[in-house]
Amino acid sequence: MPRKKKMKILNAVSEAVPFLATGGMGQVAGALASVLAQSDKSLDVRVVTPLYAKFRDKYEPQMKFLGATEIQLAWRTQYCGIYELSHDGVTYYFVDNRHYFDRENAYGYVDDGERFAFFCKAVFAVIDISKFVPDVIHAHDWQAALVPIYLKTHFYEKYGKIRTVLTIHNMEYQGQMPGYILYDVFELSEEDKDIVWYNNCINLMKGAIICVDRFTTVSPSYAAEIQIDGGYGLEPIIRENAYKLSGIINGIDTSTYDPSTDPFLGKNTYSTENLKGKAANKKKLQTFFNLPKASRTMIICVVSRLVSHKGIDLITYMLDDLLKLDVQFILLGTGDPAYEYFFEEKAFSNPDKVAVSIAFNPHTATMLYAGSDVLLMPSRSEPCGLAQMIACRYGTIPVIRKTGGLGDTIQDCRHGDGNGFVFEDYTSHALLDTIVATLDLYTNHQKDWTNLVKAAMNSDFSWDHSVKAYSSLYRELEE
Repeated sequence: MPRKKKMKILNAVSEAVPFLATGGMGQVAGALASVLAQSDKSLDVRVVTPLYAKFRDKYEPQMKFLGATEIQLAWRTQYCGIYELSHDGVTYYFVDNRHYFDRENAYGYVDDGERFAFFCKAVFAVIDISKFVPDVIHAHDWQAALVPIYLKTHFYEKYGKIRTVLTIHNMEYQGQMPGYILYDVFELSEEDKDIVWYNNCINLMKGAIICVDRFTTVSPSYAAEIQIDGGYGLEPIIRENAYKLSGIINGIDTSTYDPSTDPFLGKNTYSTENLKGKAANKKKLQTFFNLPKASRTMIICVVSRLVSHKGIDLITYMLDDLLKLDVQFILLGTGDPAYEYFFEEKAFSNPDKVAVSIAFNPHTATMLYAGSDVLLMPSRSEPCGLAQMIACRYGTIPVIRKTGGLGDTIQDCRHGDGNGFVFEDYTSHALLDTIVATLDLYTNHQKDWTNLVKAAMNSDFSWDHSVKAYSSLYRELEE
């Protein structure tokens, strides 16, 4: 019996590890491609992403140049070079245009709409030049939302048999643009306007939801929430297309996030069988941040972007009351300057209880996961979240608000078997009350706390379930 031909999947994404990850999308897109390629040999999984200046010098010498073409965006004609690199079992294609991608940051420019319209058209140039014609194009977030839109408009005659999937990593960012660039940048006609027009502006996410064969979010709860009040205005469109919607929880690389083997921990590795290294990492963390070396003082950490929807406002409201308790508080992150200033001032006025690093450093984050006792994630909205999963792997107990993927991954230990503490009301009082309950277990019930730490570390956050769900989704499109 002849072997079944591999199903070809092309991920179109504006960032992907190990090359660039500014947030969860880049981490997830790269990891998902790698795990799918390794675990499902019936799939040929590839990724197309921009060639950014941030990693050009490191990786370009290893790349193979496939060819070049020109991309037309209305009256603009732009060079497009295509490079190829195999990494970790995945073939990556890189779209080269120095005008658009040789910049200090990946996003945040006035011409972002033009930059990623170019990228989306370049995806089809990659198909032309590489001769890799996918069965499914899997687009990620608004930056790649024009791919399914262009497939239905510009490229349908040539590539209309390709199926499409869109993953929404964060519904808040929808690619909203002023109407005048409909043709002038996106090169869409008046006949195509209805696809992308919503609430008096272009909305690329809306257009992609309409055009794709299936769309997903990164947790089941978030898939439900965006249909009710978490869709940032797109709730009616999402409900109309809910028959195409799935919620698939993200995973993490459990071999990378493993305190028993993590090379960054050095001699202080640990496991559920021997937690002594956890205490050693706590002491190391206190030394690093110049906090008193108090082994039984509960360390609470925050590893987050400092923006309101992460629940940072709740933390600011109750921090003075929190500091009256026997705790130390450490924060790592960047974001809103007002929040940055607030926490820096608290660290200055409470040097024995508060430490703050306005930065993001992966090694410092690992130090916090390994040395802290508790991680705070009181988010107002959270599509999936990765920090709570990583914290569990390192035996740091999450205190989370039940929303999105947080509620799908963390169960309240006060209601039976659980791996953290959960509250529901979005108030500083609910957050503080939950921390007080956490501190009580930590202080007065040490055996129960140890059992909770072990339960958290044993939580299954691998990609196994997610990979099966995505493989099934792709196969459904083949039928």
